[in-house]
Amino acid sequence: MTLFDGVYPFYLQQRKAAVFDVSTIIVIVVFLTFACSFLLIIPGIRGWARLYWTLRVLLSLVVGVVIVAVHFTGDWETGWVTANTSYKSFSRALVNVDIGLHVGLAGVNITLVGNPVNQLNETISYNEHFAWSFSADYDHSYSAGLEKGLPSPILYVAEKFSRQSPCSVHGQYRISSHYASAMLWVAFCTWLISNMLFSMPVPVYGGYMLLVTGAFMIFSLLSFSTVRNSLMCPIHFGTSVLHTGFGGSFWLTLAIGLLCFLAGVTVVTLHYFSLDLLKTFFDLREDKVEDYQEMMTEVYVTPRFPNKEMPPSQPPGLSLNSI
Repeated sequence: MTLFDGVYPFYLQQRKAAVFDVSTIIVIVVFLTFACSFLLIIPGIRGWARLYWTLRVLLSLVVGVVIVAVHFTGDWETGWVTANTSYKSFSRALVNVDIGLHVGLAGVNITLVGNPVNQLNETISYNEHFAWSFSADYDHSYSAGLEKGLPSPILYVAEKFSRQSPCSVHGQYRISSHYASAMLWVAFCTWLISNMLFSMPVPVYGGYMLLVTGAFMIFSLLSFSTVRNSLMCPIHFGTSVLHTGFGGSFWLTLAIGLLCFLAGVTVVTLHYFSLDLLKTFFDLREDKVEDYQEMMTEVYVTPRFPNKEMPPSQPPGLSLNSI
């Protein structure tokens, strides 16, 4: 197939592998804005409280950005395989390609990259997304791919997740992803509540909410991992088989969930065994009142409003009777 005015006549447009999702970039930029705004006010914090505030705020922002960003990532489950396979239907021509499967909470991404990229007078570099959210129909996305004439390897992998497939994995992946997403949004709400409670005079309640945040993050992982208990249809490309495993978003969510557990247990433990150290870390020391008193300016009595107990000084030679 040759180019005609820079456009392929068979495919609607050239596909390129996506590096980052736009929604993920927006989430990261928003949280980086919050972090930069806090860094601007750090010089106004005195002493060791500056370090404590920095640790607390940056740690909290890391937890928040991970909880939100993993909703839009597509690497909860990933797999790659290199195979010699047909490129188009009704054609015996074979191409050597890398085929990738990336499963997220909102759908699947199927990547096809040639080795080399230019084969059969074409550029083989595709990354197609098939959504299964409530607002998107997976079968409609698959039908649209058929109409566009996507390469056979992409359609073959996408067909495994359709409702008409005998594999019957569409409902399992879709339901488990929806429950995992719901758990993460609950974890985001508890994360917000924990930040508000940490600003209170008793920070132990914020520690309890951090434990709840970590628990809901672990629940989301358990919900998504239930699909691994079901029988998965093998995806064969000749003698090669596409195997999948948990991806980076899954392990990152697990790490942040365990971090929330560790931070929550630390706060609760310090509350019962070392309350002074906990108040120092959260800048809730009782001696702050003395610091504020030292910063207060002295009050001077102006001559126009003298004190009744101290009469104003009079010039020599003058008295009230002489007026």
